[in-house]
Order: sequence, then structure tokens, then C-alpha cells
Amino acid sequence: MCLWWETHERRRCRAGRPSDDRAAFDRFFQTWYGRVSAQIHAYLGDRAEAEDVSQEAFLRAWQKWRDISSYDDPVAWVRRVAWNLATNRLRRLTVAARALRRQPLVAPVPGVQPDHVALVAALRTLPERQRRVIVLHYIADLPTAEIAASLGVPQGTVLSWLHRGRAKLAEHLGETSSGEAVTS
Repeated sequence: MCLWWETHERRRCRAGRPSDDRAAFDRFFQTWYGRVSAQIHAYLGDRAEAEDVSQEAFLRAWQKWRDISSYDDPVAWVRRVAWNLATNRLRRLTVAARALRRQPLVAPVPGVQPDHVALVAALRTLPERQRRVIVLHYIADLPTAEIAASLGVPQGTVLSWLHRGRAKLAEHLGETSSGEAVTS
């Protein structure tokens, strides 16, 4: 609340509002904020949203306090603004929910398995070139000729990097150099 008042107090001083405006608004806010917020909370069903809406309504009241304070029932103005803001939020949520329902369902992503974690850790130990060709060949399923073309190196170089990378992975993962689990 202090930051809100500090910001708006500077504006008030520039606008030449008398200091009793602030005191009157303070009393008004203290008296009515909880009630308006409770009503909006009951309407929206979400306390945080209700507080945001209520604060916005009271902020707008403060910005027009000279005029609003002269109304017969200034809280009616604040309540109307709060209800309008809450209704707009519900409309936006309804539109967003409708849009989400039109989206195809995404299959749940399976959790990371311990083998995957071990493989990623082993891949990190490889030099960057070997890691890249291993990933492109075995995970992206690219042929060695395409990898060679994309990296701008001869196909034999890619085959050499694959061979060395597999050997280092096998060492790191504790397998034999025949590549029982780390082969194509």
C-alpha cells in the first residue's frame, strides 16, 4: 500500500489536490475495500483475482476522487467499476477456456528414466564434435552422409567421430568396447 500511495501522492501534489482529499480517501478505502473485495471474491471465486480487481477499482476512484467524492454514494461507483472489471476477467477466462478446448490434447510426456540421465551425463564427457555426431545420428536419426554435408566435413570424418564417441560412451557407461547397448 505504501508504494501505491507514494506514487499517487506525488501525482496528487502535482495536481494540487488538498491533503484532506487523501485523508477522506483513506477513510473511504479503509471502510469499503474489504466489503467490495469480499463481494468480488464471491463472484469470481478467486481471492487473488478479487483483490486485483478491487485494487484496480479503488485506484480508478482515487484518480477521479475529486469528482467521485461528491457523489451521493461513491462506493456504488467503485462497486460498479469492480463488477465490470470482474465480468471482463470472467469473459476473458471463458474465451481462453474455449480456445483451450479446441486445441488437440497433448500426450503426457513420460518422465526421465535413469538410463536417459546416465546417457546425457556420458554425452557431456565427449568432445563437442563427437557428441554432435552421436546425437545427430542416433537421436535425430540422420544418415552419416547428411551429417557430413551439414557439418561441412568428409563422411569418413563423421564415421571416425562416431566410432570414437561410441568407444568413449562405452567406457563411461561401463560397457564393453563391442558396444552392446550403445550401437546403431
